[in-house]
Amino acid sequence: MKQAIFTHTQDQLKQIARDVLRFAQEKGASDAVVEISEGEGLSVTVRKAQVETIEQNKDKGIGVTVYLGQGKAIRRGNASTSDFSTSSLRDTVDAAYNIARFTAEDDCAGLPEEAFFERHPQDLQLCYPWSVTAEQAVEIAKKIEGAAFAVDKRITNSEGANVHTQQSHFVLANSRGFIGGYPYSRHSLSVSPIAGKGNNMQRDDWYSSERNPQHLAKPEAIGRYAAERALSRLHARKLDTRKCPVLFEAPIAAGLLGAFVQAVSGGALYRKSTFLLDSLGTSVFGSDIQVVEDPHLVGAVGSAPFDEEGVKTQRREVVKDGVLQGYFLSTYSARKLGMQTTGNAGGSHNLQITSVNTKASDNFKAMLKKLDTGLLVTELMGQGVNYVTGDYSRGASGYWVERGIIQYPVEEITIAGNMKSMLKDIVAIGSDTLIRGTKKTGSILIGNMTIAGS
Repeated sequence: MKQAIFTHTQDQLKQIARDVLRFAQEKGASDAVVEISEGEGLSVTVRKAQVETIEQNKDKGIGVTVYLGQGKAIRRGNASTSDFSTSSLRDTVDAAYNIARFTAEDDCAGLPEEAFFERHPQDLQLCYPWSVTAEQAVEIAKKIEGAAFAVDKRITNSEGANVHTQQSHFVLANSRGFIGGYPYSRHSLSVSPIAGKGNNMQRDDWYSSERNPQHLAKPEAIGRYAAERALSRLHARKLDTRKCPVLFEAPIAAGLLGAFVQAVSGGALYRKSTFLLDSLGTSVFGSDIQVVEDPHLVGAVGSAPFDEEGVKTQRREVVKDGVLQGYFLSTYSARKLGMQTTGNAGGSHNLQITSVNTKASDNFKAMLKKLDTGLLVTELMGQGVNYVTGDYSRGASGYWVERGIIQYPVEEITIAGNMKSMLKDIVAIGSDTLIRGTKKTGSILIGNMTIAGS
């Protein structure tokens, strides 16, 4: 694998990090952390075959956190700079130090215990540079959008097609001996076509995102599928208020998994602002549900050998047979709860939800059969989750299904329920798995929800 060409090498970034830590020690810091990053990228947007934007970035930065005091009397301050000169590094350390002097003491602040650090991080092959030029990116974007327009004359407009590429690297180091870093990349292709005209217009979108550009979906396939999705939404109807089963399409189902992660994350737990408070060791899903976190999948978007604090990550069963086995904790939130960090400073890593009842044949068509008569949700609007109570209410659109067959598109409805009961009311999870960000899931069928319509 060829590493991206940056201004600085990993060894040079590590030396700068060591210098910053030395400056902090000379200043009188009890502990210090420094993160140095550098990256370059390109983003091109084409709309109706015309170039709308071409953005290129080449960024670098250093963030320094200084700790003063020990034990239960720790103060901290943070400062940053994009100037790597020695004088600027010293000034940044001074700024962080002076901020720390005037902050309140916090008995949970400070670095992780040394036993938690990842001293020998494995190479997970997370960087695949894409040397695409702006001209080449424009042509790819035109292919995506052109394929969408070619599907049907009813594709009348577009919000644009985008090609995005980014490759970066970083080094994280602290005064307790941890130092580590690696290069990484993220590339994507997307399009948002519009179908119909006048009062009968619908838009939809589709995208592909990968670390390795060779794994991206074909531009033409992305354009065609996005257009087909937009066309299928034409002549949408409203529904009257009812209760029925709801099938969340896989891209939307990833949001349900995200809501679960938020509810069992450290910040929500120690603030007592979650409907899953004190849920460790209890059944939060049905007995067939498993949730596994695997940070060490080679080349995966959600992989990381260590978290944002340098703490080693590890594969674990977050939920086993419906029972919650572990939270998502950073060092700070773990101390607040009297627990140990789980290596999740910065979030979850390659999280997948499955059911032991799912068969390979449980594709999307099979999931519609399991839904039988009910609502298929393909888009959600708003942020309607109350994490304190679990109440869930989101604007939605999708399709009404009868006897396992899509009948017509629907829009301007609201779906409502309570997350706590929704998680336990998962009837089935499909084999039509999709990765969105750090989460992987198939479509998810909820047994019963309230649909509010006209």
